[in-house]
Amino acid sequence: MKTYIKYIIAAISICSVLSCNNDLDEKVYSSVTQQSYNYTANDFHPAISNVYAYLRNFPSHGGFFCAQEVTGNAIVMPPNASGWDDGGIYRRMHYHTWNSEQGHVSSMWSTFYQGVLICNNVLDQIENEIIPAPSASEKEMGIAEVRAMRAFYYWMICDNFGDAPLVVDKSSDLPGKSSRKEIYDFIVKELTEAIPQLSEEQGGNLYGRMSKWAAKATLANVYLNAEIYTGEAKWNECIAQCNDIINSGKCALSGDYNASFRATGVESSKEVLFTIPFDRDYGGGNSIHMYSWHGELKKKFLTEATPWGSGSAMGVTQFIDTYDGDDSRLQDTWLMGAQYAADGTQITGTYDKKGEPLVYTKDVPNATYTSEMEGYRMNKFEIIEGTTGNSTTDIPIFRYSQTLMMKAECLLRTGASGAGALVTEVRKRAFKNNPEKAIVTDEQLKQNSTYKYGYVENYVVADPGNQDPITFGRMLDELGWEFVWEMHTRRDLIRFGVFTKKSWLSHKPQGDYRTVFPIPETTLTSNPNLEQNPNYINK
Repeated sequence: MKTYIKYIIAAISICSVLSCNNDLDEKVYSSVTQQSYNYTANDFHPAISNVYAYLRNFPSHGGFFCAQEVTGNAIVMPPNASGWDDGGIYRRMHYHTWNSEQGHVSSMWSTFYQGVLICNNVLDQIENEIIPAPSASEKEMGIAEVRAMRAFYYWMICDNFGDAPLVVDKSSDLPGKSSRKEIYDFIVKELTEAIPQLSEEQGGNLYGRMSKWAAKATLANVYLNAEIYTGEAKWNECIAQCNDIINSGKCALSGDYNASFRATGVESSKEVLFTIPFDRDYGGGNSIHMYSWHGELKKKFLTEATPWGSGSAMGVTQFIDTYDGDDSRLQDTWLMGAQYAADGTQITGTYDKKGEPLVYTKDVPNATYTSEMEGYRMNKFEIIEGTTGNSTTDIPIFRYSQTLMMKAECLLRTGASGAGALVTEVRKRAFKNNPEKAIVTDEQLKQNSTYKYGYVENYVVADPGNQDPITFGRMLDELGWEFVWEMHTRRDLIRFGVFTKKSWLSHKPQGDYRTVFPIPETTLTSNPNLEQNPNYINK
C-alpha cells in the first residue's frame, strides 16, 4: 500500500477529533472528544495527512471533474439508451446553463471549504501544541505543508467562485465575502512564506504531499491565471517559479507519456509533482472508468466491478479531430475501435445496439443523445485486473510537463523566445516513430487553433458561431493534447478567451459571467452575510 494511503488510514481513527469545532451544542456518542483526547507525537503526521483527504472527491462525475472537463470542449457526458440523463445535470454543464442548485456546484464548494476548514483546525492544533510535533524542524515543516495545502484549496475557490469567504481561523461567525483579489493575495502570501520551509524531496515520502516543487507548481499556476483573477498579468513571476522547478534537477519528463498514469511504480516518478493517491480498498474516489466505460468492458479488463450502463464520458469529435494521427497520445488517452474480451472474443452491445460488435466510433451527433457505441472513451488512467468501482491508479494534479508548458506559454505572452523548444521537448515522447513531427516552433505556437469550432447538429457544424482567431491557439491545442482528462480544460479555455466565446458540439456561449460558478443556494440560505455572484440571481 502507498505510504501516503497508510497515513490517511491512520488519520481516520482520529478523524472525529480533528473535525472542525463550533459553538453549537453537540450530542457526544463517545467518551473520546477533541477536548479529552490525549494527543501524542504519533498523531502529528496522520493529522497532517488528513488535510489531503478531500482531494479524493476531485474525480467525481458529480463534482469537480465534470465542472472542469464536461464544461470544456474535449469531453461530454450525453444520455444514451442505458440512462445517463439524471435530470439533465451533465447536459447543463455542457450547455453552460447550470444554476445555484446544480449539485456539481455545491459539491465543489463543500469539498474546497472542508479542505480549508480542516487545514485551519490542524494549524491551530499544531501551532498551539495541542498535537505535539516530534521535533522543532518537523513542526516548522508541518505548518508550512498545511499552509501550502490551505492555499491550494483557496486557489480552487478563487478559480471556480471568484469572490468568496476567506476564513483563516476557527471562528464560528458567519463570514461575508472577500474579493477575488484579496483571496489571490492571500494565496500568494501563504505560498511564498511556506515554500522555503518545505521539503525538497521529490516523490518517495513526499509523494502525494506538498513538497517545495508541488507548492511552486501551485504558485506558478496562480501566477499563470493572475490576469483572470486580478486584471494584472504575472507572466514573468510564473516563469520564475517554473525556472526554480526546472533548475532544481529534481524533476524530469518520464520516458513514456503513459508512465504518469500507471497503477504502480509512480511513487518514484520525477514527472509527477503533486498527485491524488488512490487505492481500490483503502482510498477510493477514482471511478472515471465506471462512468466512461460500457459495462461489457469488464470482460476486457477483467475488473471486479461492472461499469455503469454503457458509460457516458467521451471525447468531443471536434477535439478528437485536432490530433495528428501519429501522436501516440491519441491511443494512450482514448479507447477506440473494436473491443475484445480478454479471451479474444468480440464484445457486443447490450442496449440500442444489442448483439452488434462493440466498436467505439469517433463521431458524436450532439450532447443530447448518443448510441451506446458512439464516442471515444477514457484510456488514460490504467485500470488493472480486479479493479472495483474504485481504481488504484493515482491522478496527477501537476506534472513536470505542465511546468514546461506553463513556461512556454508565458514566453509567448511576453514576446520572448524559446517556447517552441520547450513544447518540442514535451512532444518528443509522443512522436517516437516520427521524431520530425515532434518539432514545433515559436511561430507555429502563435498560430490559430486547429479546432473546428461551431454548434453541431446531426454530426455536422450547423452554426459556426464565433470564428475569431485564438491568440496562441496552437499553444492551447498543445495543452489539450497533453492534459485532457486531468481537470485543466476549463481553466485553460478561460485564459485563452474561448470558454464563453466559442461554440462546440451542443454548447453555445451563455455569457462571460459563467467563468465563475454561483454560490450554492443552500449556502446562501444558511448564511445571510453572503450575496450571489453577479448575473446568477434567479437563474
